[in-house]
Amino acid sequence: MTGALLGLLLGVGLLLVWRSGSRAPKRRTDPRRPGRRQQLLGAAGLTGINAAQLLALQIGLGVVAVVVVLLTTGTVTVSLAFGLFGYLLPYAQVRRLAGRRRADLREVWPEVVDNLASAVRAGMSLPEALSALAIRGPDVLRPPFARFAAEYRSSGRFGPCLDRLKDDLADPVGDRIVETLRVAREVGGTDLGRVLRTLATFLREDARARAELETRQGWTVSAARLAVAAPWVVLLLLATQSTTLAAYDSPIGMALLVGGGVVCLVAYRLMLRLGRLPEDVRVLQ
Repeated sequence: MTGALLGLLLGVGLLLVWRSGSRAPKRRTDPRRPGRRQQLLGAAGLTGINAAQLLALQIGLGVVAVVVVLLTTGTVTVSLAFGLFGYLLPYAQVRRLAGRRRADLREVWPEVVDNLASAVRAGMSLPEALSALAIRGPDVLRPPFARFAAEYRSSGRFGPCLDRLKDDLADPVGDRIVETLRVAREVGGTDLGRVLRTLATFLREDARARAELETRQGWTVSAARLAVAAPWVVLLLLATQSTTLAAYDSPIGMALLVGGGVVCLVAYRLMLRLGRLPEDVRVLQ
C-alpha cells in the first residue's frame, strides 16, 4: 500500500513538473489557408484544379496502370510496381510544372518590379500600378494581375485584393512585392521607388547566377534520372516474356522488386538533395 502511494505521488509530481515547464505556443491553423498540395498546384499555375481532383487523378492513373500491366504480363508484383509509378506520375508532373513556372517567373520579376517603380515614379496609385501590369506586364503574369484589377474595380478593397493576388502568384518574390506595397499603402513613405529598384537589381543578379549553376548541373541531373529509370524500363521490356516475369511473383522476386525500388528512391532523393540549389520559401504567405 505504501509503495503504491509513493508511486502515485511520484507520478503526480513528474506530471506537475512537466506541465510547469516552458513549451512552445501552439500555432493556430488558418482554415482559409490552402494545404500543401493546393499550394503546389498554385505554384504550378493550375488554379483550376484542387487537391481532391489531383488525388483522384493519381488514384485513377494508378489503377489503370495496374490493370494494363496485369493484362499484359500477368504478374501481380510488377503490376503493383508500375501502378505505384502511375500513382506518383501526376504529382511529379505538377512538381515539374511548378519548378518550370518558378524558373519562368524568376526571369520576369525584374521587369515587373521595374514597371511598378516607373508607375510609382510617374505618380500612379498602387492599385493603378498593379492593374496596369495586366496590360504592360509579362504574358505569364498578366492573368493574376487582370483578376486583381477586376476584383479591385468591383470591391475597392485593396487589402483583400492583395491577398487574392498573393495566392494567385504563389511565389516568394510575389509575396515580398505584395507585402512591400501593402506597407507602403498603409504607412506611406517616399522610399518605395528606391526599394523597388534595389529589389530589381538583386533579382537580376540572382537569376543570372542561378541560370549559370543550373546549366552546369543540368547534364548531371539528367544522367542521374536516366540511371534511376533504366532498370524499370528494362523490366517493362521484359513484359513480352511471361516466364521471366513469373519469377517476380515469388517471395524472393517480390523482395527484389521492393529492395530495388527502395534503392532507386533513396538514390534519387539523395541526388536531388546533393544537387539542389537554395530556393526561396514563402514566409509571407
